[in-house]
Amino acid sequence: MTKKLYYTSTMTSEWDTTIQESVEENGFYYITLEETAFYPEGGGQPSDTGKIEGITVLDIIKSNDGKILHKTERRPDSEIVHCELDWPRRFDHMQQHSGQHLLSAVCVELFDSNTVSFHLGKDYLTIDITSEFKWTEVHTAAVEKQANQYIIENREIHAYYVTKEQLQTLPVVKMPTVSENIRIVEIEGIEYNPCGGTHVARTGEIGLIKIFKTEKQKDYTRLYFKCGFRALNEFSESLGILSALSNKFNTGRTEILNRVEKLENDYKQLLSVYENLKLENANFLADSLLAENAEGFISHIFEDSSMKDLLYLAGTIVKKEKVTVLLASRKEQKVILSHSGSFPLHCGKYFKAELSSYNGKGGGSEQTAQAGFASQNDLMAFYQYTVERLGQNSGE
Repeated sequence: MTKKLYYTSTMTSEWDTTIQESVEENGFYYITLEETAFYPEGGGQPSDTGKIEGITVLDIIKSNDGKILHKTERRPDSEIVHCELDWPRRFDHMQQHSGQHLLSAVCVELFDSNTVSFHLGKDYLTIDITSEFKWTEVHTAAVEKQANQYIIENREIHAYYVTKEQLQTLPVVKMPTVSENIRIVEIEGIEYNPCGGTHVARTGEIGLIKIFKTEKQKDYTRLYFKCGFRALNEFSESLGILSALSNKFNTGRTEILNRVEKLENDYKQLLSVYENLKLENANFLADSLLAENAEGFISHIFEDSSMKDLLYLAGTIVKKEKVTVLLASRKEQKVILSHSGSFPLHCGKYFKAELSSYNGKGGGSEQTAQAGFASQNDLMAFYQYTVERLGQNSGE
């Protein structure tokens, strides 16, 4: 059986050992070592990575018979191999996992809120906790402060095995799912937790815990947080953004929100002016096109107008008079067909019947339909066809 250095010597990052067994399957090798510090995925903690004799370890798998399998693309040439753990990744996982234990314990201590699930992702960690009350920022601040206080106190974290009889004497957070080889992770004076993951030796090694946000998840509250170097990196990135904004606005950090609020107000005013100008322009264009009204049918090609603008213009025109309108945008290779409802033409059905002949796709209702084309040539061909067909008799 492989000796599990990730339990007996958690700080080991390099070691020499012997290959016990190697199995090839589907182009990959699954290697068993006499000793390994590579942790297999489990208990919410991802597996370790690293190298065996310079060969990248792709995954660590615990088989059904308890073997620790190291997945690689090729087998080392020698039987005695040098192994290197991706230590920054491992230590990150240890910080995050120990931090989760501590944060979950404080949630119970302060608010009797139990953790029902835990996720350790590449970006954030989350725990889902129970609560008989509405969780607020006040609760978040309290658990964060107390957890970091325990970090400052540098409490010892022990990991050891107990029997079923010994387990009954411990105030464990939850009962384990196994009845043998029961491993307990104890945070001195705080909690006893059955766990198979890797952990730091003292709470001080967690560094810090920062909760970033909370969400309501059905019957639970989800806490998003980071620990240790992850939290420090997040703070550094946020500070960089804040400093950049401070320089851009040429103001102190505390004044940035005021500047943003002013920009929002200015934007709303400009948006109001834009909408008024848009309305005036649409009315002007509508009147100009209506002046060219040929027996209730209006058509026009715009070079750069967006479909949104054409929809607005068409709506303005049909509100003014009983006409059928065909508008096209070369830029977006789209057309719109619309009328006031006073004609028997069903715009959507017309498009459905005619578009396929011009590589167009679209549809709509009785009074308005729109379509797009694969090329400007297809757009212009359909446009000319529709002008010739509907321009002669808009009541068709």
